Amino acid sequence: MSTTTENGMGGTLNTSREKTYKKTTSSALKGAIQLGIGYTVGNLTSKPDRDVLMQDFYVVESVFLPSEGSNLTPAHHYPDFRFKTYAPLAFRYFRDLFGIKPDDYLYSLVNEPLIELTNPGASGSLFYLTSDDEFIIKTVQHKEAKFLQRLLPGYYMNLNQNPRTLLPKFYGLYCIQSGGINIRLVVMNNVLPRSLKMHYKYDLKGSTYKRRASRKEREKACPTYKDLDFQDMHEEGLYFDTETYNNLMKTLQRDCRVLESFKIMDYSLLLGVHVLDQSHREGGEPGQAGGDGRRPVGQRVLYSTAMESIQGDGKAAEAVTTDDTMGGIPARTHKDEKLLIFLGIIDILQSYRFIKKLEHSWKALVYDGDSVSVHRPGFYASRFLKFMSTRVFRKTQPIRFSPSKRTRTSIPALKSSSQEILSSQADERHEEDRRDRLGGARSLASLDGQGSPSRSHFLSHLVSDSAVLVLPAAEGSRVNVSSCFRADAASSSTFTLEDSAICLTSEQSTMDVDMDRDDGSVLDVYLVI
Repeated sequence: MSTTTENGMGGTLNTSREKTYKKTTSSALKGAIQLGIGYTVGNLTSKPDRDVLMQDFYVVESVFLPSEGSNLTPAHHYPDFRFKTYAPLAFRYFRDLFGIKPDDYLYSLVNEPLIELTNPGASGSLFYLTSDDEFIIKTVQHKEAKFLQRLLPGYYMNLNQNPRTLLPKFYGLYCIQSGGINIRLVVMNNVLPRSLKMHYKYDLKGSTYKRRASRKEREKACPTYKDLDFQDMHEEGLYFDTETYNNLMKTLQRDCRVLESFKIMDYSLLLGVHVLDQSHREGGEPGQAGGDGRRPVGQRVLYSTAMESIQGDGKAAEAVTTDDTMGGIPARTHKDEKLLIFLGIIDILQSYRFIKKLEHSWKALVYDGDSVSVHRPGFYASRFLKFMSTRVFRKTQPIRFSPSKRTRTSIPALKSSSQEILSSQADERHEEDRRDRLGGARSLASLDGQGSPSRSHFLSHLVSDSAVLVLPAAEGSRVNVSSCFRADAASSSTFTLEDSAICLTSEQSTMDVDMDRDDGSVLDVYLVI
């Protein structure tokens, strides 16, 4: 087993301070990877294309590469090793599905030097990144490699149904045998491009038990935070527009359903956050040069970026990846800071088998069983989705005009276009009619002095007289009385009475009265305080 170095990687330091993994130096391992992949992919091009059969998932091809070379392999200055390729035809199909041509695959992995990442995480695995930012090479344990082999038929079916996924995209599974040691490798898509600085990076499981970055992790140049750290640093979550949020959650739900069907648990969401505003303040620009001083172009592999992985049908893949955004998903904080989000589901090669069941049972006895990360696949998926949809990702609410209660109750509904309320700038004839009607209206006090006629008599009197309803009000009140007539001339008028001893006898703020007269006119009376 490898030991942990001062950088937190699996391996030990030799006298030249070069990292080793299972007694193999990093330079020798990278050289063996490139030689082996170069030979096996080049040899595969001579085989004709055909449909993938079930037995293709279990084929293992092996080639021996001695240091002095052979009739089939070139000479090299590394120790002798054997290179194994698992399911070569099946993985060739996966690469074709994502638009990866053999020449491009070889150029990325073989022709350019591999970059060793210095922050691999807690698994102890080594990570190598290709210079063009396309592929990640990760060392995996024997049980993980065996599980991926068993997973391949179902993985093949899922990719055929839905290539747009946040699940890891596996492009090759290999094994290097040297000196009695097996080093297994998997080639995957790269989730976090180097060309953009990730101001925050998170490994999220939806769990709370010990889900906080350690002090040692926080001291790193680019620490990977966890669930509790995210809640502290982004208490309000990350906001997306409605369409993006719905597509993102739909993709996560579909992927979790697939993982649950495979009885997979303990996976994580790797989340990278690039703050555009902070990048501008620091003097950087989107798409700035990576660690090697060169500026990588946008990723060419189909469905490899975050935006492509969540987009619905009908959108062109080539339209979403640019040098400026690198396929990131636009988002905002609650403070309206502009962000680019990069994400993908990782660590899916953990099956809920006997050892994991024992681990969950032991932790459930000591701690809250629902809070620990190890859990049965169905519960794990539900908790994972709930955390992502409520704590991490949020939907922005569109701003809508909502009229006040006073506005709603004060504006009468128009009966028809012929009943519109016109402006107060009427001609002289209408002004004279209004003054005559106001003069003819009698106040409630005078009516009381004459015997207080009933309300129905009072209303009918007003309708027959002038079609205007005027009630007494306290001094200083204001009432808008709008009457619309459909009579001989079908005229319309608007009256405003101020300081005229008008009063409402009830507490309602608006009253609508519609009366059909024998002569065909219609009266609408609106009283507003």
